[in-house]
Amino acid sequence: MKLNPLLVLAGLAITLITTQALAAEPETVYLSSLDLSPIVQGWGQPQADKAVTGKRMSIGSKTFERGLGTHTDSLIRVQLKGGSEKFMTSVGVDDAATSDHAAITFRVIGDGKTLWKSPGMKRGQAARKVEVDVKGVKTLLLLADSGGDVSFGHADWADAKFLVTGERPAIVGSPHEDAVILTPKPARTPRINGARIFGVHPGHPLLFTIPATGDRPMKFAVDHLPKGLSVDAQTGQIHGRLDQPGEYVVTFRAANQFGKAKRAFKIVCGETLALTPHMGWNSWYVWENHVTDQIMRAAADAMVSSGMMDHGYQYVNIDDCWSVKPGASDPTLGGEARDASGMVNANLRFSDMKALTDYIHAKGLKAGIYTSPGPTTCGGYVAAYQHEELDAQRFAEWGYDFLKYDWCSYGNLAKNPDRAGLQKPYRVMGDILRRQDRDMVLNLCQYGMGDVWEWGKEVGGHSWRTAGDLGGSFNGIPGALFRDGFDVYSKRGLHKYVGPGGWNDPDYLLLGYLSNWKGQTAPTPLTPNEQYSHVSLWCLVAAPLIFSGDITRLDDFTLSLLTNDEVIDVDQDPLGKPGCRVAIDGDLEVWAKDLEDGTKAVGLFNRGEDEATVTAKWADLGLKGKRIVRDLWRQKDLGKYEGEFKASVPRHGVVLVRVRAK
Repeated sequence: MKLNPLLVLAGLAITLITTQALAAEPETVYLSSLDLSPIVQGWGQPQADKAVTGKRMSIGSKTFERGLGTHTDSLIRVQLKGGSEKFMTSVGVDDAATSDHAAITFRVIGDGKTLWKSPGMKRGQAARKVEVDVKGVKTLLLLADSGGDVSFGHADWADAKFLVTGERPAIVGSPHEDAVILTPKPARTPRINGARIFGVHPGHPLLFTIPATGDRPMKFAVDHLPKGLSVDAQTGQIHGRLDQPGEYVVTFRAANQFGKAKRAFKIVCGETLALTPHMGWNSWYVWENHVTDQIMRAAADAMVSSGMMDHGYQYVNIDDCWSVKPGASDPTLGGEARDASGMVNANLRFSDMKALTDYIHAKGLKAGIYTSPGPTTCGGYVAAYQHEELDAQRFAEWGYDFLKYDWCSYGNLAKNPDRAGLQKPYRVMGDILRRQDRDMVLNLCQYGMGDVWEWGKEVGGHSWRTAGDLGGSFNGIPGALFRDGFDVYSKRGLHKYVGPGGWNDPDYLLLGYLSNWKGQTAPTPLTPNEQYSHVSLWCLVAAPLIFSGDITRLDDFTLSLLTNDEVIDVDQDPLGKPGCRVAIDGDLEVWAKDLEDGTKAVGLFNRGEDEATVTAKWADLGLKGKRIVRDLWRQKDLGKYEGEFKASVPRHGVVLVRVRAK
């Protein structure tokens, strides 16, 4: 049989077309099949084909066999390299979350452009389907943001998959950043640092150490020191009592072989403590339930030896887990919770609380402690419920200067409380502390419930948490502060309700070495630029500067972040007027804070994933004419500018400046 050449050619053409069509058929690649280790999230580990709890994935009572379970705030960076056609998923809050409080926003960003964004989603809501065209996209970001409360932020990317025609996708980590130290080393000559004002109650013991950098030995003196107070010339520690209310303006002096320094200082004897935000260290984010007397003493030692004390840090604070834990199998945690008179006891890890506070005080520092208005603390240790008066007396007897009062199990007693119910336990403790014979700063740790910033000071608080815990990622920081509550245009206006005597507390400084979700100690998950943003933002909003990393393992970079005196001056400014956001353009934001001397501190932030130019306009800052701009992290003037100041800001980074007339 003779073959027709034309038919043969036609058959070959059909075969070729069919082969090409088959070759172009996209491959389905599930997100959960990729290496998940580079994913950054606020708690725990991402789970392949399960919720973050390890249970079967379920959204709005609908179960899913495949997908990725994460915990807010989370970032998944997927390298596509232009090889994928589509990304498809169904997103929502997993049904296993134990709270309806969290509202999670899901975002899909391709090469810096938002391709899809959900509204805030809560537990019980049906999953939202997502299908986005990613053809040609090189890098895809999948974000789940909590809006400031990472608690119970169980975010599911259900049935998440890519249609791939080229190179397979891969999850990658954040771009590498060098930990560049911008803060200059302190000079050998004396410089007096920290707060310029201090409050004390009449008749109560006063302890304040003049913070000063420069070579030791150094001699200290105070001009016009009022009757009842004395200063140690070797240590700069001021001790004593003031019986008469009033404002006492003094001059601090410090001298060493290289020079002299002086600084005006005001002591206010009256009813108001915490005239500037507190500065110190807290044990929780590194030691958690492993805290001991020895750890607290080592922290006090490190605050002195590292020089943090010379920049204004004062408080050394125990967090949870110092009291007796009912039912504990560990004998160091058990024992009698209270003595015969009902006074609270410490567990065996703290054999002598009075000796501990004496040790801390002898270094010129102050001591802080923790409890809850509920029957137990968050960690399950004995707390103050129905023993509030006795516990406050015990804390005063032991010599504590600071109390963190954490809502914890009180929520089981006061379910769905109104504003009066939210205030009640803090009002009770605030009144009790005022009756003690020593000053104790009261920190309300109740996560922003009931707009606490509007009434925290009224019930006796000196600072109050504005949201949930930060968690372990940069996304927790914008969740805590980069939101409408700190916007000059916001109706909530968190910055409007605070000032000397009462401060918004967005949680601790998560720098250095921290405890991770496995209970191990590891470097902070924040990149160097994110750490600069973290500290800059806290100073702009006049937040307490409470470091909660391992203070005994401070590397040079972390220490430089904590001890830049020009940056700290923004936080400790005596005017006490918190800053807020004055301009926003997508991921680019400008924040500003008025300072006592008439200058402005201005932060140019870039929340985006790529370097960008941020512009601070004089019109947004309420300025006119030529102004000198000074880089606070580098501690150097940048020149004169008129109308605006522009700066190139790296991914998740900041440029923090001070703008002055001359």
